[in-house]
Amino acid sequence: MDIYLLTLWIPLIAGFLLDRLLGDPAFLPHPVIGFGKLIAFFERQWNRGKHRKVKGTVAACLLITGTFAVSTLLLYLCFTWNRWMGTAVSAIGVFYCLAGKTLVDEVRMVFFAADRSLEEGRRQVSRIVGRDTKALTDQEVRTAALETLAENLSDGVIAPLFWYLLLGLPGMMTYKMINTLDSMIGYKNRRYKDFGCFAACTDDAANYLPARLTALLMAIVTGRRSLLPFIKKYGRQHASPNSGFPEAALAGILNCRFGGPHDYFGETVYKPYIGTNERPLNSNDMRQAIAVNRRSETAMLLLMTSVYLLIYLSCP
Repeated sequence: MDIYLLTLWIPLIAGFLLDRLLGDPAFLPHPVIGFGKLIAFFERQWNRGKHRKVKGTVAACLLITGTFAVSTLLLYLCFTWNRWMGTAVSAIGVFYCLAGKTLVDEVRMVFFAADRSLEEGRRQVSRIVGRDTKALTDQEVRTAALETLAENLSDGVIAPLFWYLLLGLPGMMTYKMINTLDSMIGYKNRRYKDFGCFAACTDDAANYLPARLTALLMAIVTGRRSLLPFIKKYGRQHASPNSGFPEAALAGILNCRFGGPHDYFGETVYKPYIGTNERPLNSNDMRQAIAVNRRSETAMLLLMTSVYLLIYLSCP
């Protein structure tokens, strides 16, 4: 295979396997933490006074373009110094940008905690959701975990891989900055509705294709073509233009119901229901959902490998 494609494919495989094995070890520094600190700095300094929407747009543009530029420069310097150093740095970058194992482990722990007590379940699920968890019922705890699992299969794995396929590691890192911006300031409450408006819209655009691809992959790995009309129907009803598609796919696979009212920062947000079967969820559902996630991740990896192979075969 052409050396250029190898310097894309080898980091992809290495980073993917590292994520499967290690997740996000707490003892290692993580770029997303640095992204968060930069976003928090701009938010503290600029999210006040007049023209908050303009300030938020400028802040987001600076952070997004800056991430792409710095990533591109760093990668260029590494490959200029030594090809294999560049490949190793790319692999580490891919590893940092994927969140497959960490999310799966967190969802598994939510169900184990909820099996022990409601309070433990609430505390555990608060680690992975943005909504208020103090008043959640047992089923709401479990539903929140599975909704997050589906949504973050797209945000945490498929979308980063999608942007790696299009723009390499700089595209992947830039996507992570966009996604972090949305997760921190992309809310429609009093504090963020103006300052985070551009960040939220940019995240919607960046996730438009990956979210639909995620749902399609979930349908393919389960071998259920009948899921597609269900995904089309309920995916569009979600408040988010993207999150509803992977959530609808998982709700269809599990034959359950997601959505409903959620509290965010003291405000109640009503999300349309996805599905109609309001049934109790248990650890068997969690295990099935995790299996679907794992198979979808692998399917995306195989898809990317096929694309690289086709590019290689089509080049003279």
